[in-house]
Amino acid sequence: MIKPNKSVLMPLLLILVITCISAQSSDLKLVDWQPVSQLVTKKTEIIKAKFPVIDIHNHLGDLENTEHYLAEMDKAGVWKCVSLDALSKDDFYKEHLKVSAAVGKDRFLPFFRPDFSKIDEPNFGIKEAEKLEKAVQLGCRGLKISKALGLGFKDASGKFVAVDDPRIDPIWAKCGELGIPVEMHVSDPKAFFTPIDQYNERYDELGKNPEWSFYGEAYPSKMEILEARNRVIEKHPNTIFIGAHFGNLPEDLAVVGSWLDSYPNFYVDIDARISELGRQPYTARKFFIKYQDRILFGTDTPCDAEAYRLYFRFLETDDEYIDPTPAHKLQGRWMIYGLYLPDEVLEKIYNKNALKVLGMAG
Repeated sequence: MIKPNKSVLMPLLLILVITCISAQSSDLKLVDWQPVSQLVTKKTEIIKAKFPVIDIHNHLGDLENTEHYLAEMDKAGVWKCVSLDALSKDDFYKEHLKVSAAVGKDRFLPFFRPDFSKIDEPNFGIKEAEKLEKAVQLGCRGLKISKALGLGFKDASGKFVAVDDPRIDPIWAKCGELGIPVEMHVSDPKAFFTPIDQYNERYDELGKNPEWSFYGEAYPSKMEILEARNRVIEKHPNTIFIGAHFGNLPEDLAVVGSWLDSYPNFYVDIDARISELGRQPYTARKFFIKYQDRILFGTDTPCDAEAYRLYFRFLETDDEYIDPTPAHKLQGRWMIYGLYLPDEVLEKIYNKNALKVLGMAG
């Protein structure tokens, strides 16, 4: 009987094992790779925020889930919630206001949304401003602008309606006259304006939702849209503008800071952007402290206690390696870090700044 030569057999076995592992690895797609971290870190449990909370940015639809929303708010210590869905179209805002008023105690604060489908009608801005005034008299607390302005709505010429289209000026002016803020979501994350390729940091998200991409000559650039917004802010100094999603440039806080320095009527909210802010915790913490009077709390996630608590953990603790996904779905393959903000700053972000811009302070 011939004995196997170990010096020959062992290398062959090693090659076989490596080949098997390589075959398994080649079957794994990057989108399916969901590694489980072995890092052990502190996890602070927060049931309610340190101070009563006003969620300045939320979408509650037709408010059919009022009882559920209130229960979730109460669990997390959320005092008031802005609903950005009081639509001008078909006078839906009236029904929205009825449901909101039935709740009482100003728990839900509806914001009016203009109907830009009528942009080509004579005196569009004046008529819509008059409708806004009636809506405010009935209980609306602000105006909401979606990213469709600049990226979706088109006029009779077939061109996108620009954020600084002069036909809209009467609406901005009316907001200043009425003393109500404008919650303005224009443009989108930087990654949504770049190719959906191997270099895109939001590839997973855009791969599942390619319609969210605004890359290409068919659309204005991100900065063109933001510059148009800034011209509106500068043109209407008596109107308060809230830049949704941290002014929609949380990827570059130095630029956001320059806007806050330039426009005293400009504020930002944090909704759906803790994933961006939390990956730069040192810079973000300094920013929040410096501009503590200009930042508002918001989530953009229909009232959910667990989502709220994740936001609180981000703002209040020094916890590390926090998974932000439960707060607003997948927004990049990274973890975030808590800002452990001082109580004075937290109270302003949670409610004082919102009360000020809503005209409800004092």
